[in-house]
Amino acid sequence: MKILLDTNIVLDLLLEREPYFKGAKELFILAETKKLKAYLSASSIATIHYLTMKALNKKEADKIIDMLLKIFLVTPLDKIVFIEAIYNNGTDFEDSVIYSSVFNSNIDYIITRDKKGFKNSKVKTLDPNSFLALYNEII
Repeated sequence: MKILLDTNIVLDLLLEREPYFKGAKELFILAETKKLKAYLSASSIATIHYLTMKALNKKEADKIIDMLLKIFLVTPLDKIVFIEAIYNNGTDFEDSVIYSSVFNSNIDYIITRDKKGFKNSKVKTLDPNSFLALYNEII
C-alpha cells in the first residue's frame, strides 16, 4: 500500500499539534518501520524546510529534512506535474501540484486534514484517523 502524507500531517508531528499529533505519530511509525510505502511530495519537503527554518534555524531545518528523507520516498516534480496541476484538481495550486505528483506516482491514498484541497481527486483521500482505522482492518 502506497500513501502520501500531506504537508499538514508532517507539521502536526513536528509541531506536536493537538489533537492531531497522535495520528501523525502513528503514520510516521508505520512509515519508519516500512509497514507502508510512504511518500512526501517534493514540494512539501521545500515547504517544511522553509517553515522549520523560520521557526527554528537552518541547521535544525536541515536535520529535520534529513530525517524525513530517511523515512519517506519522494514523489517527483517535473514539467508534466506542473502542467497537470494548472488544469487538475482544484483552486489551490500547491494542493494541485501534490495531487498531480501523487497521481503520476500511482499512490493509493493521500493522507490529509485538508480534504477540500483534494475534493476532485481521483486518488482516495483520508484523514489520518480514517486511514489508520482502514489499515488496522486490513492487517
